[in-house]
This record gives sequence, C-alpha cells and structure tokens, in this order.
Amino acid sequence: MADAYLAIEGLTKAYPGVVANDDVSFDIMPGQVHALLGENGAGKSTLVKMIYGLVKPDSGTMRVNGELYEPATPHAARASGVAMVFQHFSLFDALDVAENIALGMDNPPPMRELAARITEVSHAYGLPLDPARRVGDLSAGERQRVEIIRCLLQNPKLLIMDEPTSVLTPQEVDILFETLRKLSEEGTAILYISHKLDEIRALCEEATVLRLGKVVGECDPREKSARELAEMMVGETLHTPEREAGETGEVLLEVTKLSLAPANQFGTRLKEVSFTLRAGEVLGIAGVAGNGQDELLAALSGERRTAADAVRLKGDGIGRLGPNARRSRGLLAAPEERLGHAAAPEMSLTENALLTGDIREKLSKNGFVGWKKAREFAARVIEAFDVRTPGTETAAGALSGGNLQKFVIGREILQRPDVFVVNQPTWGVDASAAAAIRQAILDLSARGAGVVVISQDLDELMEISDNFAALNEGTLAPPRPAKGLTVDEIGLMMGGAHDMDVAHPEEAHV
Repeated sequence: MADAYLAIEGLTKAYPGVVANDDVSFDIMPGQVHALLGENGAGKSTLVKMIYGLVKPDSGTMRVNGELYEPATPHAARASGVAMVFQHFSLFDALDVAENIALGMDNPPPMRELAARITEVSHAYGLPLDPARRVGDLSAGERQRVEIIRCLLQNPKLLIMDEPTSVLTPQEVDILFETLRKLSEEGTAILYISHKLDEIRALCEEATVLRLGKVVGECDPREKSARELAEMMVGETLHTPEREAGETGEVLLEVTKLSLAPANQFGTRLKEVSFTLRAGEVLGIAGVAGNGQDELLAALSGERRTAADAVRLKGDGIGRLGPNARRSRGLLAAPEERLGHAAAPEMSLTENALLTGDIREKLSKNGFVGWKKAREFAARVIEAFDVRTPGTETAAGALSGGNLQKFVIGREILQRPDVFVVNQPTWGVDASAAAAIRQAILDLSARGAGVVVISQDLDELMEISDNFAALNEGTLAPPRPAKGLTVDEIGLMMGGAHDMDVAHPEEAHV
C-alpha cells in the first residue's frame, strides 16, 4: 500500500466546556475516497477546519506526504494541495462565473486565459460551465460546479467535500460522482462528508466514524448497510419512523393559482401554484434549491402577502393576513434558514420560544411577557425533542446546527398547529435526529394536522409523504400519490418535466 497522503495523529481541539476533537487519528491514501461520518456535534466540522487551516489544533500532528503539515491559513492549505468545497456557497450573484472563480484563487491568471481554462477543465470533468454567465442566473447545481471547478483549477491533491449533494437532483448527483471517481483515478484523495449514507456506500471505499469528538470506528462502507453505518454513528439502535394508517379528512388548506413576484432580482417568481391539503395528510414538495421554495413558504406563512383567496385556511381567505394572524388561526411555519430567520442567534432559547410561541402559548398578557411561562415552554421543547443544550438561557447561535433544528421544529409542533409548513426539516442533521423529526411530523399528521414538507431530500419525502409534487422555476407539478414513484421519475419532475408522462422517463429529454 502506498504511503498516506494525509496522516492525522492525535489531533485534539477543545473549547470552553467541550472537547470538539479528542485524540483523533486516521490516514487518507492518494486516490482514496474517504468518508468522515458522525452525528451533529461529533466533531467533523472542527476536524476539517483544522485540515484546511481555519482552526489551530491544541495538540497532535498532521503530515502531508510524510512532511509536517501545520497550515496557519486556508492559503497555506491550498499551497500544500488541500482544497475544500463548503456546504454553503461563497459566490457573488452579480458577478459572472470567471470573476467568482478568480476571487477564490490565490494567483488568478488574466481573465481571458482563466475563461479558457474554466471551459477546458469543466468539460474535461463532465461539469460544463460558461465562464461568462452571471452566477445569479445559475441553478444551485451549476453554482456548485463553480465551487468545484475553482478548486480543480488549483490542482488539489486532497479535496474536502462537505454535504455536496444537498442541492442536487438525482441526475446531477450521478454526474458529480462520475467526476469524483475520475479525480480519484487520477490520484486525488477525497474526504467526503455527508449525512446521506446510501451515497457514502455507493462512493466511498473507507470511512472514519466520529462520536463525541473521538474516533469510534473505521470500516469499508460498501460492506455495511446504511442502518449499520447510522448505528455506528449514534452508538445505539436507530429508530425507524412509523406512521399510523388512517384516512385523510376535510380540506384544511387550499392554494389556488398563487402567483408571486420574487422579493429580489435573484429570487424566483411563483407561477399559478395550486394544491389542496387535507387533515391528516403529508404533502411532500421536492425541488432543487432556488426554484421557489423560499417564496412558497413566505406566501404560505404570511411573510409575503398575496390575493386574499389565493390562500384559504379552513375555507377563509388568508392571503392578506400576516404571520401572527395566521398563527392564531392555526397555520404555523418553519423556514429553511435556521439562524437569522427561524431563530435569532444572539437571543436565548427562551426568547426564541417567545418569538413564535407568544400567541398560541399565551406567553404574554396586557403587553407584559410572562418569562416563567416562556422558560417552561422552551424547556418543554428541549425535553421533547432531545435538544442538547446547557439550558433555556443558552443563545440559539451557540447550539450545533442539528440541535437548533430540533428546537425550531419542536417549537412549532408543540404549538399544535392545524397546518404546518416546513422547509428542509432535517437539513444538515444526523440520522438519529432526522428520524426523530420525521416521526414528530408523522405524529402531528396522525393527530389530524395537515403538513406541507418542502425538501431536497428525496428519501425523506418518500418516507413520510402521502402525496408528492415537484417545484421547478416557480411552477408546481400537480400532486400525485407518493406510493409507487421512482427516484428517476421524481428527478425528472424536479428538473421540470411536469407535462410529460413520468411513467416513461426514458422518453424524456431534459
């Protein structure tokens, strides 16, 4: 076996009150696709930040090709052949592809030469890009191509990828995997982080599992089931969400020819969106990021106003009502962006519980906040949804992403909505937390609520949805029963094949 490209020995990093990484050791070989697995808070983010020069370890060593590797900055990491594609894009919508790539390079060539290189490299790796296109006009999948090509132009020997498929259709995932396999064949090592365990099994040949900052196992993921991998991560038997069989009831929510201009020039216009939602029904809406999901949630939650009768709740037109008025009538919503939209990062969990729970939980009276009741409500959310936090007065921004997501979802579900609209309910959370959130959604529908789940996770939608629709460029395909749909059919619907017979996807040209 060849020598390791990256050898990690005893890396430790502690913050006040928590040891993020505790004596972590493992090797990544040249050309190896190596998975890094762990539940939220396991230490994955801290570890890759140390590899990429964003965080300095307290102790331990890293070696690249046998030489001591101590990157003080990402610039130093890139100079050593380490590149990283982050989960959240760092692109400027108003600039074109070439300009964005130049900004992310340490020594960019002249723009004409760079444009030619972008065209050449992007086509060579099956990720074609037009260097002159404005990034604001690109799909989410194309934006990810920009991030990847920016890394590839610097000839990395180790490519770190953090949740790279969260914004891709199944067809785009296949293209990405072909690219990564080609890079692997050329000798590039890939460190791959994802909560999608079936992807890990399909792509990776080695996996290191972290739990509470420590390495708890290594394996060949191709020899494990997704459930076995998940149980290695959490250290216990994984609960599979179950739903009670039951019939749907009366129509709770009617959306009729809902059209809405985008909030800004890079948003998506909603075009005559129509659907109905019944009591006890879970309606799953799929779509690649940037196809109108945020606009749809804003129109349903009351953040954006519409024609009164475009949105009807239990027969009453509510399109012109704001969020609080809709909440009082039983329609609650949880947006995709946790920090800054669903929760205020500098405010405590008690204060964040008050922000949306005031009306239905009666947390204030005559203009005065009942802080005791607010704390009790926050504590109920923390207990019911197993939110790992020191207490109710902890700032929302101090929680890990997965724990904040559990708090946000729990805060709305415990208010007993008649209709619950949620965008990306398990985005970025581990298998155990995702199962708990999905079970809570199914339990809510079993109690007679109607639930609209907007998600890019197709496995999630097929697991919990009664009916399924796809959103593409602001247009919603007619909902159809989820049972019997294939991933290929769903992928074509997400790509805009609304008017075709998706029962025969091989006849489609998308």
